[in-house]
Parts: sequence; structure tokens; C-alpha cells
Amino acid sequence: MSSLAFETDSGAAPMHVIHHEHRDVNGGWLRPAVFGAMDGLVSNLALITGVAGGAVSPHMIVITGLAGLAGGAFSMAAGEYTSVASQRELVEAEVALERLELSRNPQDELRELASLYVSRGVDPELAHEVARQMSVDPEQALEIHAREELGIDPTDLPSPLVAAGSSFASFAIGALLPVLPYLLGATALWPALIVAFTGLFACGAAVSKVTARSWSFSGLRQLVLGGAAAGVTFVLGALFGNAVR
Repeated sequence: MSSLAFETDSGAAPMHVIHHEHRDVNGGWLRPAVFGAMDGLVSNLALITGVAGGAVSPHMIVITGLAGLAGGAFSMAAGEYTSVASQRELVEAEVALERLELSRNPQDELRELASLYVSRGVDPELAHEVARQMSVDPEQALEIHAREELGIDPTDLPSPLVAAGSSFASFAIGALLPVLPYLLGATALWPALIVAFTGLFACGAAVSKVTARSWSFSGLRQLVLGGAAAGVTFVLGALFGNAVR
């Protein structure tokens, strides 16, 4: 937000200027995209290092990595679709109930809205007048009641298809990184680790855009967590690989 100045009606000098700027506390699109990619990266890196710890062939690592990518991406997409669709259906049902109440008992709903404003410190007469004016348009009244009572905007509900598609894509991108060197001909684990660790640091740094932490701290934190997961699965893969031979 740029600086805002409030002037008097006579066009005099500004009375107050807002110099500060707020970050997007909801994260917008960045948070789900980065965390989806991070999820795919960590899970597939751990899967690949676990298999590599068992001293299998690069061909087997590629198959495992691609299977992990596909399975994880479809699982994420299905879960996200079901979650968002269920939440949307619940919201739509509650909005429909609110719409019905507004048509059947408009005065009761008006008093309810006025009471809510009064509870927030507005003078009762002013609260009733504001509620009356807000309730003139039925659609506006429905939106206001939904915002105040349900905490949602009925005109801006998330799409299950968009949620599923974005989850699938972000997970797949993250999961592709550790297997990409093998697809390009690598036969050892270390190129995959370099690419994956670089991706982990980048994802962590990107998360700093919606947190109060520095990009270096966020990047290193994610690098350590992802590296720890890869280390544990590598050791387990080596132990199990030796045990089943």
C-alpha cells in the first residue's frame, strides 16, 4: 500500500499520512504454491535417498522417483479437491439458509445486524440506521450477513478444480527436482542432492515473503529439515537393503 493522505474539504494540507505498509498475511497464492512444491520435494527426495541407500540401480531410482511424483501429485490433487469441495458445499448451504432467513424474516435479520454493530460499540440508533441502509439491496444484505456471521465472502469462494490443479502442479514440480538429474543421465546420488538442496533453500527463502523471518534463515531452516529427512531415509534404506539381500 502506498502512502495515503487525508485532506480537508477545503483542499488544505493533509491532516494525516499513512507511511507504513502491510504484507499479505494470508499468503495469497505464494503460500500454497511454495508449500505444495516443498511437500513434493521433501517427500520424493526422502523416497529417492531411501531407495538409493539400498544400493539399487539408477534405473530403479528413476522408476521409484517418477512413481512417487505421480502418486503424490494425484493424492494431493484428490485430497485438495475433496477438501475444498466439501468446504464450499458447506458454505453454500449456510449461505442458502441465510438467504432464506432474509426473505422470511427481514426485520429479525435487520435487528440482528444492528445488534452486532451495537456490540462493537456503535450507537444503537446509528447501528439500526446503518443496518437498514445496508439491507436495502437483498444481495448486499446477504453478503454482509455472510461476512459478519460466517466470516466468509459468498462471492469469492475457492474453486475445487483450481485448488486440485494447482496442488497437482506445485507438488509435481517439487517432486521432479530430485529425480531430474537421473533423467538427464546421472548415475550417482550427489547430483540429485545438489539440485534438491538448492530447491529446498529456494522454497524456504520464498516462504520468507509471507513471514517475518529473513530469507537466509527460512532457506537454511528448510534445507536442514529436508536434509534430515533425506539422511534418515538413506540410513533406513541402507539397513533394510542389507537385511533383505
